[in-house]
Amino acid sequence: MRHYPGSSLDSDLLTAAFPPRLAEDVRSVLAVMPVTALPPADSFSVEVRGETVAIPTRIHHAEPDADAEGSLTGTQRLVLDCLYSRHGDGRVRQRRARTIVASDEPWVAPFVVQLAGEYVVEILEVIREGLSGLDIPESPERRTYGEFIARNSAFYARTERRAVSYWSCFHRRKYPVFGTYPGGVLAEAFRAAASEHAGVRWPRHTPSGLPHGPVAGPG
Repeated sequence: MRHYPGSSLDSDLLTAAFPPRLAEDVRSVLAVMPVTALPPADSFSVEVRGETVAIPTRIHHAEPDADAEGSLTGTQRLVLDCLYSRHGDGRVRQRRARTIVASDEPWVAPFVVQLAGEYVVEILEVIREGLSGLDIPESPERRTYGEFIARNSAFYARTERRAVSYWSCFHRRKYPVFGTYPGGVLAEAFRAAASEHAGVRWPRHTPSGLPHGPVAGPG
């Protein structure tokens, strides 16, 4: 069996990405993650149902083999998928995103929203397809993501600005209107969820129509 070889500090950093009640599950996941010489890269802090978690910007572990993953419980596999959604390889993030978007666990939401602000269009499409319930008023998905965004307004504003920046730099030729870009479609759906939860129109940090001239980068 492969054991997580990182320092106790690295282990603490990854455990901090989840609510404390999941600490034992996270440790079981870390025990099957292959060796890496690179520590997690930075982290961002958000609130999930009144608890603060600190999620790594990137991890660099190779993926566990199928037998190792098969030894985990359902909750532990979801923890594993969330962690690998922060992987440096976009193909790994895409595979793991396909799994985590199917969950309605509140602690999964920050991993999904972070991906929604990134630059890989295929991942954005996976999220949009997997979160079709965002379009349905009062759906479980709308409630989960609306509450998360309402609790983390500054984080979500940065996410929108980052999505606009990546669209402007890499995807504007294919999607001249931000609202037709997969990241723009997701931004509208997330804002609708937050508006429904908060009972007010949620602030917009993206272009509302056909943009003219340069678009500001993330703030």
